[in-house]
Amino acid sequence: MDLGEPLVFPHIIIPEPLQLPVPILEVPQADVPSYTPLVVPPSDLRPPPGVSAPNTQERAAPEPPRPPVAPITLPPIPPEVRQVEIPATDIKIPVPQTAILVTAATTAAVSVAATLTATAIFKRLVSLMKPLIKKILTKKQNAEN
Repeated sequence: MDLGEPLVFPHIIIPEPLQLPVPILEVPQADVPSYTPLVVPPSDLRPPPGVSAPNTQERAAPEPPRPPVAPITLPPIPPEVRQVEIPATDIKIPVPQTAILVTAATTAAVSVAATLTATAIFKRLVSLMKPLIKKILTKKQNAEN
């Protein structure tokens, strides 16, 4: 069995790569955070028994009184907003006007009804049109052959 001459594969001559200088990069160094621990003595610190406490005349200056913190004030509620109190709690929830609630509920109901109706109509149309489209496609395919 003679296979003939061996196959000659084409080859591409690839040029040598460019010699680029080696980049000089500094070694990254991390700044590790550190802190000096703060030792706070307990408020009832007393010397152990048998040790006399040094007499110090200097006392720490009393801490200046802090200014009173103002309570959080909420913005005033508009008069058209009603408030409903939740039973057994002190919580009051603002409720919009009746007209706004009716408009929102009506819009939501109409939207859901339209979506469900359109979905049902679309499914029905697909089931009716599927056989018709199949017949058209088979006739077209037979006409081409």
